[in-house]
Amino acid sequence: MRVRDVALTALAPLMWGSTYAVTTEFLPPDRPVLTAFLRALPAGLLLILISRRLPSGEWWWKSAVIGFLNIGAFFVLLFIAAYNLPGGVAAVASAIGPLAAAGASILILRSRVRARTWVLGIVAVFGIALVALTADARLDLVGMLAGVAGAVSMSTSTVLTKKWGMPPDAGPAAIAGWQLAWGGLFLAPAALLIEGSLPALTTTNLLGYLYLGLINTALGYWLWFRGISRLNPVAITFLGIGSPLSAAVIGLAFMGESFTALQAAGFVIALGAALGAQLQGRPAPPKKTEEKSLAGV
Repeated sequence: MRVRDVALTALAPLMWGSTYAVTTEFLPPDRPVLTAFLRALPAGLLLILISRRLPSGEWWWKSAVIGFLNIGAFFVLLFIAAYNLPGGVAAVASAIGPLAAAGASILILRSRVRARTWVLGIVAVFGIALVALTADARLDLVGMLAGVAGAVSMSTSTVLTKKWGMPPDAGPAAIAGWQLAWGGLFLAPAALLIEGSLPALTTTNLLGYLYLGLINTALGYWLWFRGISRLNPVAITFLGIGSPLSAAVIGLAFMGESFTALQAAGFVIALGAALGAQLQGRPAPPKKTEEKSLAGV
């Protein structure tokens, strides 16, 4: 059922919205590559163990490509944005995901993107901006560029996953596990070379990494790839708007952030754009071919 698929897929970005708060409140500072590595590899290995599937044939390189885009590059860019920007501001940059996915669909899938999709994408960015860009918002060029690049990387990987489909002997857990594992392997040498050895971790740090690995990543990406196999790739990226909206709610509820009437209006606008993108019009029925008369043959 499409409504059930949309609802389950939407749970993933809602969980991802907690990444910003967990990063700033629970994890050691200034360790974006290490954090990305510890988030990706353990979750990937866990999903591979659960699915009991390894890539085969061309899926070795396909999963590596998507793993680099969706995990290796995206996670680093995400945590650079999270470390350099407040959660809500970092989320604004990621809100361009639907527009990036629309462009990738044209280039990769050679599909037509309706004008409504572009309009809804712009409306979504506007709504998120109203939520996050308050008067005291701290903007950082590196953080904003990292957020935008991360959204483009993830959106491209989503479209590629839709183009290549899924191998018949592997489900969403296997696909997510392969990509997380590849991403973690790409990140391991980078974490060592750029940030050095593992710092002393507190109990708070360990709990933060445990949450990121099990709930935020393993469960979240399993739900996300399940959705990719069933839904339109551009419509899926609109569900990603739930991440900044979730981050805003978490900031309001647990981090003492304010929420004005203008922000509430932006919240409603962004949510409306995400929901509107899920309302796919029914395809036109195929033209009936003229039946040949048996008598005339």
